[in-house]
Amino acid sequence: MDIIIIGCGKVGVALAEDLVQEDHNVTMIDTSPERLQTLSEDIDAIKLVGNGASIAMQMEAGVQTADILIAVTGSDEMNLLCCLIARKAGKCHTIARVRNPVYSNEINFIKQTLGISMIINPELAAAMEISRVLRLPSAIRIDPFSRGRVELLKFKVKPEFRLSGKSVREIDNQIGGTVLFAGVERGDEVTIPDGNFVLQDGDLVSFIATPKNSVGFFHNLGIHTNRAKSVLIVGGGTISYYLARQLASMHVRVKIVEKDRARCEFLTENLPGALIINGDGTDRRLLMEEGLTSTEAFVTLTNMDEENVFLTLFARENCGAKLVTKVNRIAFDELLSKLDLGTLIYPKYITSDYIIQYVRAMQNTIGSNVETLYHILDGRAEALEFVIREKSEVTDIPLMNISLKKNLLIACINRGGVIHIPRGQDSIQVGDTVVVITSQRGLHDIRDILKK
Repeated sequence: MDIIIIGCGKVGVALAEDLVQEDHNVTMIDTSPERLQTLSEDIDAIKLVGNGASIAMQMEAGVQTADILIAVTGSDEMNLLCCLIARKAGKCHTIARVRNPVYSNEINFIKQTLGISMIINPELAAAMEISRVLRLPSAIRIDPFSRGRVELLKFKVKPEFRLSGKSVREIDNQIGGTVLFAGVERGDEVTIPDGNFVLQDGDLVSFIATPKNSVGFFHNLGIHTNRAKSVLIVGGGTISYYLARQLASMHVRVKIVEKDRARCEFLTENLPGALIINGDGTDRRLLMEEGLTSTEAFVTLTNMDEENVFLTLFARENCGAKLVTKVNRIAFDELLSKLDLGTLIYPKYITSDYIIQYVRAMQNTIGSNVETLYHILDGRAEALEFVIREKSEVTDIPLMNISLKKNLLIACINRGGVIHIPRGQDSIQVGDTVVVITSQRGLHDIRDILKK
């Protein structure tokens, strides 16, 4: 597909990397020649310097024949204008990043009025991801499928869980087959386990289950499953605003530490249920005074990765809270994953996943669209949800008789709202949604699960 990306910041670059890897023809537009020059040579894209809202610039980029235009500049209004011009100058689908809370209640109106295909709000999406893990603090990450009926959860195996030395099959028999182990990260190795795989302490394990069964699984291990009732947030930016609103609806006590006085006044006016503290979040004495040692969750959302990392490390030494750390840059993600920073939130990854999901759904031809997509297992595998709308080579056949690609797992079947953890005798039927876990990149269609 021919795709135009306007705005070459962190999100634009992450998108370009993913789309080029999937063999799309990408054209990138940015007003800064320096920014374009610093892009990695691995991004095999056409790079144009100019104003993405200019009709002439979009024409030069090929908007008349493009399939999708994605606007992810730093300005919401600029992104909307770029998409509006693209709709008039060409016939492509348009995707805009819109982050300002002022527009959050008007998104559907904006989409319909301007004819924009998709509007993505990375800060709101990040806040939703954080609120999910605060609901079940035992999990490092929770990715929902089938509108929340089933979830993919990640947790770290610790000695007190008594799972080390047990095979996946033993654990499955012990818990009655209510969850399905989908992936294990061990050091630099990533595995989609079979029944013979043996867990070790320190493993990061991902499993799929209904919300009820995931709570039961953690409970059987003796792991705390009650949601956090108090949260201390450092940094009062847009993610903090959205997160505090969501936590208020869950009756969670929220404190936000923010050093900018004007921002504190805005938060105080717009978040009546939260306690806003005007102060320096890196002041250790202030954190202790505001209840760091007793809070049930500690979330670092400043604009500096270094501050977020060091604050989390400090909190880990001084409290037993659920830890959440926001990271913008990804140059050191392998190092960060070894620091035990709790749940890591990468807003740019969240945005990229949503857009890649949309792009793959557009490519589909037989009626089994990619409904949901997440990059998992340290970015080296994908979890995808397909909607099965037509019969094909994979329907009405027992899974045990289907020749699947290597490192691929049929993790879940949703049939009429009833969640099935599939076994060999189960089959995929028209009307199902199916969750697939795979280290094979680029699946667009349910038939792509088949070995060629």
